[in-house]
Amino acid sequence: MNILEEYKSINKQKDIEFRYYYRLINKKFNGVTAYGIEVERKDYIGSKNVNLERDKIDIISPEKEDVEKMLIKIWNNQLSPIHLVDVLGTYVDDNVCKFNI
Repeated sequence: MNILEEYKSINKQKDIEFRYYYRLINKKFNGVTAYGIEVERKDYIGSKNVNLERDKIDIISPEKEDVEKMLIKIWNNQLSPIHLVDVLGTYVDDNVCKFNI
């Protein structure tokens, strides 16, 4: 897995700071470059990391531009890693045919 792009977002609520990281990733899949998304959230109280959540879908589409658009959309909406598969699941299913397997 390679990280190609990363977007960061910080949200503060009371004493907790939520740091979100949205990454465009790629890897080889059946000889084709497949693009995916990784989302990570780190929760801090002061300088202490109190929680870490991470999820990824590493094979979404062979078309980088399509995955970049989805990455920007979930970054703008501060999607939590725990909802990544729920939100992108149908999109991923619709793009499987682009791999010509």
